[in-house]
Amino acid sequence: MNVAEMNVAEMNVAEMNVRAQRTADKGADVHFAPRIRPAGRPGAYAHAVEDARKARVDDVHELARAMPHVTIYPGTANRPVYQVGGKSFVFFRNPRPDAVDPVTGERYTDVIVFWVAGEGDKEALVQDETSPFFTTPHFNGHRSVLLRACRIGELTRDELAEVVQDAWLARASKRRAADWLSSHRNPDSR
Repeated sequence: MNVAEMNVAEMNVAEMNVRAQRTADKGADVHFAPRIRPAGRPGAYAHAVEDARKARVDDVHELARAMPHVTIYPGTANRPVYQVGGKSFVFFRNPRPDAVDPVTGERYTDVIVFWVAGEGDKEALVQDETSPFFTTPHFNGHRSVLLRACRIGELTRDELAEVVQDAWLARASKRRAADWLSSHRNPDSR
């Protein structure tokens, strides 16, 4: 049985993101990322509404606020930080010298940071050159990926929902994560 076929209740939080294998020509296991999942394949947990429309920045706020036990801090320059149990899982980053436009050298002003469960999940999201996710040397060894708001429309709302939910799961306590997963099982994944 591959990881995608496993019962979600049997998976721990770190294993939850491991959902697929590389294409046959690669032949090795990878951590599955929402951007890599073939269209139409059901996720490991159910979404309240299937929504294949393009994602928007407002969706980040809506999805993060919808997760349980979330505290929102205004952050600096009114860039919100979403936390669970005192741990950030999504935040809107201030312009920093490590994330700049390669042509103009100007700092990106629209970077959103999402936590991931592990390094494999991070690599799966950033290694695909067509993916809107990226990282910088500042985030080497840090379990997070970056996304520019101007590229958020390259994701569907469902893909963004999975990224936000995975970020929350990566930072929530084991008990909160298990409770949330048990109440959000996708009947198709049983």
